[in-house]
Amino acid sequence: MIKKFLLERVSWMMLIVLLLFLAMIIAYLDPSLSISSMTYYVFLSLLITTVFVTVRYFKETTFYKQLDSRDPSTDLSSFPEPNSPFEASIYEQVTSSLEQLEKEASSNKVLLEQEKDELMSWIHEVKTPLTAMKLMIDRTEDHKLKSELMYEWLRIHYLLDQQLHQKRIPFIENDLFIEKVDLESVVYNEIHTLRAWCLRKKIGFEIDLVDTHVLSDTKWLSFILRQLLTNAVKYSGEGSEITIQSSEQSGQTVLTVADQGRGIDPRDLPRIFEKGFTSTANHDQHATGMGLYLAKKAAVPLEINITAQSKYGAGTTMTLTFPKENEFLEIQGV
Repeated sequence: MIKKFLLERVSWMMLIVLLLFLAMIIAYLDPSLSISSMTYYVFLSLLITTVFVTVRYFKETTFYKQLDSRDPSTDLSSFPEPNSPFEASIYEQVTSSLEQLEKEASSNKVLLEQEKDELMSWIHEVKTPLTAMKLMIDRTEDHKLKSELMYEWLRIHYLLDQQLHQKRIPFIENDLFIEKVDLESVVYNEIHTLRAWCLRKKIGFEIDLVDTHVLSDTKWLSFILRQLLTNAVKYSGEGSEITIQSSEQSGQTVLTVADQGRGIDPRDLPRIFEKGFTSTANHDQHATGMGLYLAKKAAVPLEINITAQSKYGAGTTMTLTFPKENEFLEIQGV
């Protein structure tokens, strides 16, 4: 702060030094003026200037020091009071700009909330005709047509479901209900929903669940498994098999979903949980790059660790590691 203060006023101080130097030259050239008296005058002037600059430093920098130390937010109450007309001018400019920013931010927040509510309302409204479509598809006797329609219905259903959960994730902590969940029941429910798609691709499941109870939230756990299973089915070849296994490791339940699909390129593996990332090796124009990203986001508050292992061209294994029960009790504050 001292360096900045002196640098800003260096031109004024140079002017004072120049004037004092000029006085010494005049005293030297004019015999009527005493050199010793002028030297004394220059000394006193420098002393007074030093004291003046020191006093002004403490007086003028107080405002700026308080600006530096304040909480970096738009809260106007944290702004220091100005002590001079110049500081008052700065204060007025800054506060007026922040007030405008606050108004714009508040307006944008209202618009975003309104858009979110409208989208959520639209999604719920679309679910009604989707349910009606499902009933009509179930009554279709043409099995080939039924399979095709069911596949397209599933795509729409999962896209809407993904969009709905994407909007809910920022407030997931308000939506959690931790309880003892039957893992087997959740897995079979999700597989049953995918039944038409699996039959179309002739995909089978090998399921071996040992420890079937975990502490989690049923709705959000189902959502996470849904993303993993849809990816496994989507990228598996016809007639292949998906293996789902659970085990206990170091007191933690571990669930794996392994497919025999195309696998993930090694350079893509570290990025598969990033928002919007699809692939650098296989460009799927229908992929959104949101499934694994949302699954990872939903897993964080549930204390579930998601990892992926893959061999390019030979399949992918997704692993869910659930927390120990005592860790969840600590989270719940029990």
